[in-house]
Amino acid sequence: MPNIVSNFILPSPVTARVTQLGQRIRLARIRRGWSVLDLASKAGINRNTLTALELGKPGVAIGVCFTVLWALGLEKSLDRVADPDLDVHGKALEAARRPTRAGKPRKTRNDYDF
Repeated sequence: MPNIVSNFILPSPVTARVTQLGQRIRLARIRRGWSVLDLASKAGINRNTLTALELGKPGVAIGVCFTVLWALGLEKSLDRVADPDLDVHGKALEAARRPTRAGKPRKTRNDYDF
């Protein structure tokens, strides 16, 4: 069943990824031996917000996700998210729009040439 956030239906693959991210954040917190309150305090958020994030609630702001990852010391894991160098499809589309040959520079007409 798809999740609905602010009258917007999330595709099920997106819902699965949000849930997976929440589970990973929870596991990272537990491995550090931190309580929900510990991590929420380090991130400067309410513990209910952290709980919602860990449960994979899609309404949690992306800034909260990034802040929690920072508090866990995992902010570098975001470096590869939407990296343009890894966007194979986008690079292929860009290459398809390139001209197939280089054109010669056109001479401009100079009416004052004697």
